[in-house]
Amino acid sequence: MSNGPESINSQELLERLAREGSQAAQEVSIVTSPGARESAWAIKVKSHSSYNVYSVIAVEIGNAGSVPVEIGQQMQAVNLGESFLEEGTLSVGTYAVMFRAGDKNVFYAKP
Repeated sequence: MSNGPESINSQELLERLAREGSQAAQEVSIVTSPGARESAWAIKVKSHSSYNVYSVIAVEIGNAGSVPVEIGQQMQAVNLGESFLEEGTLSVGTYAVMFRAGDKNVFYAKP
């Protein structure tokens, strides 16, 4: 058995779980494989909903010099680049990359 950082971290995790129990532990995992769906999408902000939540739509990026084409339906997404406690100020028409994290769509863009 190795005594490297991996085994130390594993031992610390086991000790913490023994003390605290597994109820407090939360885990998010992302699995990717060849042929799987995209894990990120280019999006365009359509409107502000509330706080740091926006209505967005996926866009397809074309050749250089062409305008991205909106595809699909609008969806809600959380902007991690803004406070969760204040109204967002991101401009309509802003482009970003959106990921799925758990049951939320998230993106990062600064106003």
